[in-house]
Amino acid sequence: MATFVISKKPSGHYKYELTSRKGKTIFISNAFELRFECENEIEVVKKSIEHLFFMRFRSPAGKFYFKIILNNKEVAVSRKYTTQFMLEKGITEILRSGAKAEYLDFSMPHEIFPTAEDVFG
Repeated sequence: MATFVISKKPSGHYKYELTSRKGKTIFISNAFELRFECENEIEVVKKSIEHLFFMRFRSPAGKFYFKIILNNKEVAVSRKYTTQFMLEKGITEILRSGAKAEYLDFSMPHEIFPTAEDVFG
């Protein structure tokens, strides 16, 4: 199952990406100033999966990618794929599991390990 992952860019803006069940990025959104704008767009995209339009491109280096258009607005750009077949697999994954994908928020700084002062006193 695909997952939407919210994260914070070094510039301080928020973005989300859709990752496959294997953890590969399928697409990355545009930047948002506020986290709730990011969450709102995820919900809009999930509810509008059948209305998404995929514009397919080929880079000068020969890689394939697509842009996602919703209501005449570009909402995301895919990662670069080596073959057109892989690009189509990415689009199929969006259509198949995007509407039911959960999202994870990694935009908040989470302290995984205790500080040195907490450990050593």
